[in-house]
Amino acid sequence: MTDNSTGRRTTAGGVLGAATVAMGLIAGVFYIFACDVMPSLARSDDRVFIEVMQNINDVIQNPVFFLSFMGALVLTALSAWQLRGSGALRWWVFAALAAYALVFLFTVAVNIPLNNDLAHAGDPAKIADPAAVRARFEDTWVAWNVVRALLSTLALACLARALFLYRRPYASAYLESAAGSSASR
Repeated sequence: MTDNSTGRRTTAGGVLGAATVAMGLIAGVFYIFACDVMPSLARSDDRVFIEVMQNINDVIQNPVFFLSFMGALVLTALSAWQLRGSGALRWWVFAALAAYALVFLFTVAVNIPLNNDLAHAGDPAKIADPAAVRARFEDTWVAWNVVRALLSTLALACLARALFLYRRPYASAYLESAAGSSASR
């Protein structure tokens, strides 16, 4: 929390911190899919690949993931609004918001429809041509997930920079006052 010009406490620092944490969680999800989950599944046969991805896509639809996924967007947008008059600091938050808005857009426009198509393919044991179902899904989904991982990591870096800049003036003022006190001598 910081003091504003009227001396009242504000929540801008807390919201920025929460946005950074939420973004870190989401960037981590996309990162682990890009670096481990999908390369591991690439080694599986077609029916196993489809079954596991159907299970992942079903299980990930839970309140905890939804809170992080939507929270990163909402908290970053709220932080951008709160810091709109904060000079250079605001541009880092706006850059994070723009990057994550693209992540959100690509998720809704590409990855979720692919997930839905895979779910509608039905029971992997009963699919006549699992190789074709996998081929329509895998390469496109993986490519766009890498884009999401890169953009959400960029958004995280922007929020981390904003958080550093947000806290820096207050830490410097504290250190300056401590350096001049008799207790520091």
